[in-house]
Amino acid sequence: MPWRRQHLHICFRASTVRFCSPSSCSGQNCTAINDNTYSKVRVTHRLEGMSMKPNIIVVMTDQQRADVSAREGFPIDTTPFMDSLARSGVWFDKAYTTSPICVAARCSMLTGRYPGAHRVRENGSVQHISYTHDLFDIMKKQGYATALIGKNHSHLKPDSASIDHYFGLEHYGDAGPFRNEDERAFIEWLSRCSVNQTEPAPFPLQSQNPYRGVTEALEWIEGVKEHPFFLWLSFPEPHNPYQVPEPYYSMFPPETLPPLQSSAQALETKGFKWQWCRKQGEHFNPAFDADIGRVRSNYFGMLRLLDDQLRRFVTGLESQELMKNTILVFVSDHGDFVGEYGLIKKGPELPDILLRIPMFWIGPGIQRDERPHAAHVSLADLMPTLCEAVGTEIPAGVQGRSLWPLLTGAEYPAQEFSSVYGEHGFGGLEFSEEDGLDISRFGKRTETEQGAIVRFDELNTVTQAGFMRTVRKGDWKLNVSMQGNVQLYRISSDPLELNNRHGEPDTKDIEAELFHELVIWMMRSQDPLPYPGQYAYKKDARNYLAPYSIRG
Repeated sequence: MPWRRQHLHICFRASTVRFCSPSSCSGQNCTAINDNTYSKVRVTHRLEGMSMKPNIIVVMTDQQRADVSAREGFPIDTTPFMDSLARSGVWFDKAYTTSPICVAARCSMLTGRYPGAHRVRENGSVQHISYTHDLFDIMKKQGYATALIGKNHSHLKPDSASIDHYFGLEHYGDAGPFRNEDERAFIEWLSRCSVNQTEPAPFPLQSQNPYRGVTEALEWIEGVKEHPFFLWLSFPEPHNPYQVPEPYYSMFPPETLPPLQSSAQALETKGFKWQWCRKQGEHFNPAFDADIGRVRSNYFGMLRLLDDQLRRFVTGLESQELMKNTILVFVSDHGDFVGEYGLIKKGPELPDILLRIPMFWIGPGIQRDERPHAAHVSLADLMPTLCEAVGTEIPAGVQGRSLWPLLTGAEYPAQEFSSVYGEHGFGGLEFSEEDGLDISRFGKRTETEQGAIVRFDELNTVTQAGFMRTVRKGDWKLNVSMQGNVQLYRISSDPLELNNRHGEPDTKDIEAELFHELVIWMMRSQDPLPYPGQYAYKKDARNYLAPYSIRG
């Protein structure tokens, strides 16, 4: 359905629905119905050759950097199958998470809301979530069989009414069920793993989470494939613990890896939060710096393992002749330092390598383009896009935008996708060296007969304190903290954000433009719920702002 402005202004007069242009309707005689919203009108699409609603599969990895793939120009071919799959549909190289922490990002994907609105701003606050309907609610209401297989780490529960089948997998072990003793033994070993493993995982590939997840997914699909199904296949990897079996352990030897683009010296200008992360690693692991090469090697090896399992999964779908009627979207929740700045995992602020994520879509009706799409898109956009794909309206309170016109080659307002926004922090004042925090309380080192077990939580009191907001537009990115830390980077030439251009005379215009953009995004991301009780609430059917904006 091509985009036209008159399709986006909807009036309800008496009990009829008609489309009109903004110039022909003052809104004074319009009466909102149901949820008091002008755009509560069912959106339907018919895709040629489809006898029933499309199956929907969301494949998610955890902590996968967007830039460490050959299709993004990385010198090592870590994900050849993912790359080929991405080029067979629509892929984005300006896709961003809403927040670079697991639970906040996953709740955004499922609800289409930013962390400031859904109220989950750190991993321990999922009980505060606020939304009307999530993605599983929508699919269940649409008659889909539903399953969550893999890592959850969201507000969903194994016994949620909207989930027909639940099979959990976690970073440091799970409760099964197990198919054999190898799986059980691997999970017990995983529960004792350090952040990084310096030897190959001593169990076969078939014990690893990605393999188990794919096996479970294909078996579940076999039993429900006569009806439309919705699957969230969520791999816990390549998130730490950084472990991988042979042959993947030896696939990318540390000495053969491309050099890092930054070092721990960059932390001198990055600030206390960043320095604290490095201090944590060194405090609990004296060999922290020496281990970074092996961390990188394991991480890239696990990417190839994931790539092979995604190939196995898609091959399984093809063997059941399901791909022709299945929309598959691939995303990650956030990135990983993987050694840059002398750091691993994640933690402080909103650097691009943590915020930018891989995203691609394939399936019936979706275009094919080997080149990346130019749009700036968000993880929050996934939920409203799938709503449009299955022909249902976007629920109240959703803030993400439908990408369906971008995916299907229809017209859309390009200005709508000229920027993207992200959030970080749980609020309060930021900590500093003067607060005298005890680093020994921010992790643990346990000596055992088999060696030391090192664990430390990079998402902590220090790294998550305060608020920071960011906007990316074209070549530039602006980060602003509540306490006045302003960072302006030309991402196209400075992807690791090492040269802060804030305050320079020749960047004042672009800085003013990005501040303007950021203010608009901060208002867009305010929670609209609850809708007004006695007034009509107008919204766009695809949650677009551009058709109504006075921005130049």
